[in-house]
Amino acid sequence: MNWNSTEFVWLDWAVLAIGVIGVIWAVWHAIVKDRKAQKGEDSSAYLFGKGEPWYVIGMAIFAANIGSEHLVGLAGTGAKSGVGMAHWEMQGWMILILGWLFVPFYQLLINKMGKIITMPDFLKFRYTQRTGSWLSIITLVAYILTKVSVTALTGGIFFEYLWGLNFWAGAIGLIVLTTIFTVFGGMKGVMTLSTIQTPILVIGSFLVLFLGLSTLGGGSISAGWTDMMDYCSKLNNGYGTTHMFHWEQGDSMYQEYPGFVVFIGATIIGFWYWCTDQHIVQRVLGQVPGESNAEVMKRARRGTIAAGFFKVLPCFMFLIPGMIAAALAQKGAIQMNETDAAFAIMVKTVLPAGIKGIVTIGFICALVASLAAFFNSCATLFTEDFYKPLKKGMSEAHYVFVGRVATVVVVVLGFAWLPIMMKMDTLYNYLQGIQSLLAPAMVAVFAMGIFFKKITPKAGEYTMITGFAIGMIRLVTNVITDTGKAIYETAATNMQMVPDSQGFLSYQAIDAQGHLHTVLTNFLPFWQNTEWFWQTNWLVFECWLLVFLIIFMVVVSCFTPAPSKEQVEAITFTSDFKKSIRESWGAFDIIGSLLVIGLCAAFYWYFW
Repeated sequence: MNWNSTEFVWLDWAVLAIGVIGVIWAVWHAIVKDRKAQKGEDSSAYLFGKGEPWYVIGMAIFAANIGSEHLVGLAGTGAKSGVGMAHWEMQGWMILILGWLFVPFYQLLINKMGKIITMPDFLKFRYTQRTGSWLSIITLVAYILTKVSVTALTGGIFFEYLWGLNFWAGAIGLIVLTTIFTVFGGMKGVMTLSTIQTPILVIGSFLVLFLGLSTLGGGSISAGWTDMMDYCSKLNNGYGTTHMFHWEQGDSMYQEYPGFVVFIGATIIGFWYWCTDQHIVQRVLGQVPGESNAEVMKRARRGTIAAGFFKVLPCFMFLIPGMIAAALAQKGAIQMNETDAAFAIMVKTVLPAGIKGIVTIGFICALVASLAAFFNSCATLFTEDFYKPLKKGMSEAHYVFVGRVATVVVVVLGFAWLPIMMKMDTLYNYLQGIQSLLAPAMVAVFAMGIFFKKITPKAGEYTMITGFAIGMIRLVTNVITDTGKAIYETAATNMQMVPDSQGFLSYQAIDAQGHLHTVLTNFLPFWQNTEWFWQTNWLVFECWLLVFLIIFMVVVSCFTPAPSKEQVEAITFTSDFKKSIRESWGAFDIIGSLLVIGLCAAFYWYFW
């Protein structure tokens, strides 16, 4: 047998089959054991889980974040654009803000409400009932636009290049498998799968990294790194793809990621995702009834510190292997027709027989765990924030069933959006672009609501609605204007109906620079007069939208009723609660947090 085969051989398939059976048994055993232990408890255990150890929380946060968009999109971005998109991955420092700053506020409200809260619960208490409902709606829309559809697309691509599986078979198969897992596994299943897949995923990806560098360097890892950096430094018309900031307008990547704005834009998205998104926050709120506040906050904080260390890894696990793949392809060592195939091709090419099977188990677990976490969050949001208030007094089994039905509906809607998404920008740009339209409203409402007691309930409600409306209008124009790249009819030549990369027909033309664009032929004066809205760089648009919404909140607060005493108390720490916070951290937490920040700073320094 050829141990260095670039294809899946019988040993890989055998290892994969045995590993999948083992994973299924381990997850099922954990679920059965947990159900016996919590017999008679309510549906919150299914939706939130109980007080898991801090290291399990850390792995669960990491696993919930790592999805097929990393296996395909991040590696593909590395092959095409180098470390330009690393800002969105080098955010271990942002996860610390969740543990140190936001968890105490969430725990305070948990004490007041007597139950584990969802993020809409927080906004309903601080602002108005409608504010929380709008957050649930926006979050569910975000999951449909950025999670289900993206995971289906990238999962299909990954399995197509790894196994030669039909794209739609891989995409649908992944969704069906994850839906079944979510329905029967609940949060305990997600936590268990996360614990299994995290070490496999980390070790396997670093094998790809080091063996890829060794292959590129003729047996030397350091020589491979030098070759990769030399090759990538000559890309992008000589400006290179080995730096995270692009300052010169002649640099083609400056148009997409202008200067320091890219860091600010990534931070806004990161603030929403890591500190206020139900998908992530849900991992740290699980707790045993009657547990002390200090113990809950200690476990949650250490879980976020562990996740901060893990979050440093994806750039090395996926993005840099993509850069290695580009260098290997240039040398003719591998065949890579499109950048999205980078990671799957690296797995097939550089890993020895048997190891490919083991690593693929970790990747499958990562895809399922990440998507299952989103599905579980959807079930939680719909059940807790919409259905229970309308249908009070139903059995807990009924509420769990409704959550499962909601999950299936989200899956169907995600597939319905898939054809539209496939016509838009590159995968990772599309994902961050959608998030940039939703994040400003979330950041404004949560940050202003927590840190400024004079912000009124109606200000939060109106800001949530206004921010979402502006974001959706921009999304519609993105669809119509080819993400702002469209040109006017009068500036076009050689107009014709042509298929794009996914086979969809559109009215396109070649401009003076030879670039292919969608043509705006209808309502020409309208597009000319509104180009400030739809042609503004997406990161610049995101930053100004946040500034506008903050000013909007302050102005509305001047003309609407002040928050009640109870609402102000929801964000006010008592002396006893402050004491619990102080008792929840020690030298371990401080040193761990500083190390996370130091690792992030070192990466920025090296790839500045």
